[in-house]
Amino acid sequence: MAHRKTAERWAPWLLLGAILILWQVICSGLGVSEFIFPSPARIAEQLVEHRGAIAQHAWRTFWVTMAGFAIAIVVGVLLGFLIGSSRLAYAALYPLMTAFNALPKAAFVPILVVWFGIGIGPAILTAFLISFFPIMVNIATGLATLEPELEDVLRVLGARRWDVLTKVGLPRSLPYFFGSLKVAITLAFVGTTVSEMTAANEGIGYLLISAGSAMQMGLAFAGLIVVGAMAMLMYELFSWIERHTTGWAHRGSQAA
Repeated sequence: MAHRKTAERWAPWLLLGAILILWQVICSGLGVSEFIFPSPARIAEQLVEHRGAIAQHAWRTFWVTMAGFAIAIVVGVLLGFLIGSSRLAYAALYPLMTAFNALPKAAFVPILVVWFGIGIGPAILTAFLISFFPIMVNIATGLATLEPELEDVLRVLGARRWDVLTKVGLPRSLPYFFGSLKVAITLAFVGTTVSEMTAANEGIGYLLISAGSAMQMGLAFAGLIVVGAMAMLMYELFSWIERHTTGWAHRGSQAA
């Protein structure tokens, strides 16, 4: 068991190392130009050389993403609770929310620029628009799939509809909620970066455009790696919180 856990812990890092080695071998062996496809060594050089600027842009992207993500959590939980707790609201709102989610969020950026100007406003709202839907859907699903038999038993015992929703439905929705957070946080970083590419003068998205215009592909790839690293760290944070707050929901998989 201990050997298996150790292997699972190191497997992602070993796979990443193998990919980087293969990447470097291909770039060096085939003589691929760094203007086309930079090698990991060149990307690392750019990370070190421009670490100050990258850190500044990364911090801007991070806190803007967190602001939009916080709004997405509040709106997503409230809408999810409303949709999941009422059949009428589910029938009325869920199709509309699904249709809205199908719209490309990048198309909203020019509209948001007209409304709020170039800056943090469009980036925060784009992060919010692209990330609230998974949270809403999972909260609504957790509440709407509450077993009728369980609800009937609680009603017989004197529980009101509000008690069933808040004391049983919401705790039951926690695994769905944390699962949605892990998906939504990655989408939030995507939304922020896309907005910064067209409606900002700071942030990783702006850095990508600037580096691409200057043909500094190593710097552009470095920016992409930083965004991926921030998203991965937040994903792992929510996974850690999930394991320590909803362990009861995963006891079967842990036992296995």
